[in-house]
Amino acid sequence: MGPMSTGELERRLGEACDSVRAQCEATPTVGLVLGSGLGAFADGLSDAVRIPYDTIPHLPSPTVSGHAGKLHIGKLGDVTLACLQGRVHLYEGHEPERAVFGVRLLARLGCSVVLITNAAGGICSSFHPGTLMLISDHINLSGKNPLTGPNEASLGPRFPDMTHAYDPEVGQLARDAAAAVGVELKEGVYVAMGGPSYETPAEIRMLRTLGVDAVGMSTVPEVIALGHMGVRCGAVSCITNMAAGMSGAALDHREVEETAAQARDSFVRLLAAWIERIGPAKG
Repeated sequence: MGPMSTGELERRLGEACDSVRAQCEATPTVGLVLGSGLGAFADGLSDAVRIPYDTIPHLPSPTVSGHAGKLHIGKLGDVTLACLQGRVHLYEGHEPERAVFGVRLLARLGCSVVLITNAAGGICSSFHPGTLMLISDHINLSGKNPLTGPNEASLGPRFPDMTHAYDPEVGQLARDAAAAVGVELKEGVYVAMGGPSYETPAEIRMLRTLGVDAVGMSTVPEVIALGHMGVRCGAVSCITNMAAGMSGAALDHREVEETAAQARDSFVRLLAAWIERIGPAKG
């Protein structure tokens, strides 16, 4: 399946948006993508409408453990929030523009800021499983870009600038939130690899040489798509394991989910405080 023709993405986004609005009248202002093992955050929203992905036209459903596949729209304090509880990945066989359809839908529903979470492997030697890392910048080594193909000019420019792909003000609000709730928040560069195999020790040595602090298989396509649409982004990785060759242990997705669950309390406190601060700062 090749890239969509011009106008097709707009049509599909419109149909998906109409489907959601028929089930939920609230207009979200902040979007949130919940990665591996972090989906429980969405269950804490009040007055929430929960919509399975497979009932929304054109929105692909995840197949990976830890990704529930539901869109939650509800309130966190005074902020109306739309949460993607789980995401799809390029390694599941999706074309890049399909993998980012969910975040584009958040933008189309009204979200002017989108926060993204993921589980990642730690490369920085000062990290440990459970570390939370604010993404300061990324490197795309997935070999894929969601903007490949005809440009949808109604969504954004042909050549979008990525200098501030991770919005500086949104990042500062994350630092403020972490300090306020007593959660340690590291910072660093995230690299996206294609997966689904984990990296080799030689690849990790290469990434460390490139100045990378954490490695994963998501997030970067979503940030590119949102940047294309002019949506402000912030992202935090939960370091769920140290990358290949750093600990001597075999890598296992169950470990990823277990460590994410152990870090959940800190992550939830950080996200809640972050979203509370973004509410009045959006726009």
